[in-house]
Amino acid sequence: MSLVKYQILSKVGQLGSFTKAADVLGLTQSAVSHAISSLEKEFGFPLIHRGRGGIKLTGDGEIMLVEIRKVLAAQESVEQEAANVLGFARGKVRIGVISSISSNWMPSIVQMMDESYPNIIVELMEGDYYEIEQWLYSGQIDCGFLNGMQNEQYRFHPLLKDQLLCLVSEKSPLFYEEVARIEDIAHQPFIMPSYNGTHDIKQLFEQANMKPNIRFELSEEMGILSMISHHIGITILPQLATQNNIPSNVKAIPLENNSYRTIGLATKQNISPATTKFMEVLQAWLGTHPYRL
Repeated sequence: MSLVKYQILSKVGQLGSFTKAADVLGLTQSAVSHAISSLEKEFGFPLIHRGRGGIKLTGDGEIMLVEIRKVLAAQESVEQEAANVLGFARGKVRIGVISSISSNWMPSIVQMMDESYPNIIVELMEGDYYEIEQWLYSGQIDCGFLNGMQNEQYRFHPLLKDQLLCLVSEKSPLFYEEVARIEDIAHQPFIMPSYNGTHDIKQLFEQANMKPNIRFELSEEMGILSMISHHIGITILPQLATQNNIPSNVKAIPLENNSYRTIGLATKQNISPATTKFMEVLQAWLGTHPYRL
């Protein structure tokens, strides 16, 4: 077993490129290619499909990569525990973040991590809920922010009830309402936030047995807010996603049923020491900010 070869395959699988993996790992492309070929020879089957469109993991390669990342995570955990015994906090914590967490929380939290635990490397991967769940499953991350999780393989630590708000422009018939009803929202041109995984907003309409009048589906909150400010439609967004970003001619209205999403941190069942330190810093930061359950 060669942990170096495992690390190379993990990085190739993450980046989808020998060249990019070589650059990140400080190796030559030929060294990366040779390591993959050596692993394929050891295992007795192809791990990578090489074609004109680039490289891609084979089905067997994807299966092996999940197990290989478990080995790498175990190695990292052993090294972190040894450092803890010696009184040091060191290692790496890989975190999956959604965009609103990335922009509103992580700068201050990473700064606190750097100050408190300078020997712990923090890596961030930004994606939607579905991608973060997949990264957690495949071992690419140690923990990730999700809006609820029902999976016995992982732990879900609730952190925040993030209120869902209806965003309307000054020309909307809902602008002067104190609360917004789903049935009224459903009759207006709607800009649907687009992301994979548990979709809080679509669930709202499904629970009310209403079908929204979707004009566009957009993934970036700033693009959605720009559409609203130009009177093109209305939307529903979590409060955290709109923080300090609402245009002057746009109003945020609470929903009639006081709906919210529950943001939490999903972790593996066996939490590494570096992840534990991150969770401690996260809770300390939340304790000084108005983001509490």
